Amino acid sequence: MNQKTQVQIPLTAILLRSQGFVDGRWVSAASSFPVLDPATGKELAKVSDCGAREAQDAVRAAHKAFQSWKCQTAKERSGLLRKWFDLLIQHKEDLAKLITAECGKPLKESLGEIAYSAAFLEWFSEEARRVYGDVVSPAAKDRRILLIKQPVGVASIITPWNFPSAMITRKVGAALAAGCTVVVKPAEDTPLSALALAELATQAGIPPGVFNVVPCSREKTPSVGEVLCTDPLVRKVSFTGSTATGKILLKHAAGTVKRVSMELGGHAPFIVFDSADVDKAVAGAMASKFRNSGQTCVCSNRFLVQSGIHDAFVEKLGKAMDAELRVGHGFEPTTTQGPLINIRAAEKVEHQIKDAVSQGATIIRGGKRLEGSFMQPTLLANVTTDMLCTSEETFGPLVPVLK
Repeated sequence: MNQKTQVQIPLTAILLRSQGFVDGRWVSAASSFPVLDPATGKELAKVSDCGAREAQDAVRAAHKAFQSWKCQTAKERSGLLRKWFDLLIQHKEDLAKLITAECGKPLKESLGEIAYSAAFLEWFSEEARRVYGDVVSPAAKDRRILLIKQPVGVASIITPWNFPSAMITRKVGAALAAGCTVVVKPAEDTPLSALALAELATQAGIPPGVFNVVPCSREKTPSVGEVLCTDPLVRKVSFTGSTATGKILLKHAAGTVKRVSMELGGHAPFIVFDSADVDKAVAGAMASKFRNSGQTCVCSNRFLVQSGIHDAFVEKLGKAMDAELRVGHGFEPTTTQGPLINIRAAEKVEHQIKDAVSQGATIIRGGKRLEGSFMQPTLLANVTTDMLCTSEETFGPLVPVLK
């Protein structure tokens, strides 16, 4: 920890790791980068800034470990994943505090994410035993078709900051259950959760090289991402994040024709017809829009409301926002809306609001940028399809209503 900042994360010291994790060992890089509390801007920790060399080392370690991991029985892999699940449950409070510290989401939401994260490991620990083959009816009488499922090899796992634990366990749980080994590159804003998972994976007995973590800064992300998508030893790439970054990774992966899974940015509409129950529609809007301060992959972005119900919907939604939303630090028990992940995120939402107002939108609630990366939950009416908020993913607490 950097003692000058006087920011302490209240958790068990063993889970607060600041080095990369390669081949079962904690490794330092030549330099480090700061992890900040998005609510205060203060430094939480300095983390090893891994580069292309560390990424290559991790890939080689994963490839070496794959030779034995793929030979483990399904029962053995299942048992280790189950132990990892048990440890997540055992340390759920500390893991949730890590998420709130580096991601900013309210502690109640962070506890929910840890339960969600652990559930993936539990699910795949059970599915590990069910990787069955198939016998297929052939087209010719003298043929027999048998399908055998085998792990592909090393998988690169590149995850976002908005669910810094669950996005990892969802991908890694499946890969390890199938017999693959992984290299995880967590988002530069939230590496501490990934490193805590690595510590618990070790405690669970997952062998060296099976689960590797290479944290890096925003500056080194392109070079690390390129290694993880071009190295011939990598056979699979799984990425959740922006469409722009996904396109770059797809180009990298194409050179060696890797298998890829891309979960990219969205622009989800929330549609309310005149026949809707207004109270249920408002409740759905609140749940859909304001989880993690609007920073989820499935948050509704555009609210299209039929004219007959429009005014009632806007009025009731505004009242619900007044009654239910409280902006503050994630560790404050009354907080429902934490900070956005960083200053850039807040500036993007602020820019969308200014653009909409300049083109005739009306601010019904909120509308202001607060200190640091905090934003007021904002409700806009008189929105048109010419505005940025209806053509760009927002990733913030902004509700633009189109009549």
